[in-house]
Amino acid sequence: MSTEQGADAEPHTVADTVSSVVRQWQAVRPDVDTGPMEIIGRINRCAALLQQAEDAPLRRAGLTRPEFDLLGTLRRTGRELTPGDLARETFASGAAVTKRLKALQERGFVTRRNDTRDRRVSQLSLTEQGRALVDEVLPQQLAYEASVLAGLAGGREGELAALLGELLLQLEGRLGGGRV
Repeated sequence: MSTEQGADAEPHTVADTVSSVVRQWQAVRPDVDTGPMEIIGRINRCAALLQQAEDAPLRRAGLTRPEFDLLGTLRRTGRELTPGDLARETFASGAAVTKRLKALQERGFVTRRNDTRDRRVSQLSLTEQGRALVDEVLPQQLAYEASVLAGLAGGREGELAALLGELLLQLEGRLGGGRV
């Protein structure tokens, strides 16, 4: 079967873990539509495997993905952020952000200053060392991620990104996960 299919063509059959699970469900519950499982199950399995791989360039730099997400957020916004801002931007709990920020501050990547209007609020920014680390690691991490996606047939990364973007917009709207 070709990788390009018409609207009426049968979907591409994939022999992966999820297809095995779907076959099992269809055998015991043929009355249930397992179509959603074929998508959500694969997204979840891909996410789990990607997390398991531990992002090689980040690991070499001594960072976890959540730590890099905090540093990257400070770098890409180009302004000071509060811990609450970082929690919203990275979809992490306040407690998790606080713990990660403490470690990043101890390592000299982040600096904290009290807000002049409200001393209970901290403003966070990257140090020069933190900025240099993000600027060094980001191209390596993107190259690593490109190598993970390189096996997609026919260079269909853009198609996959667009479809996942549509799903994300729908979920953010429905589940309130969107950002302001």
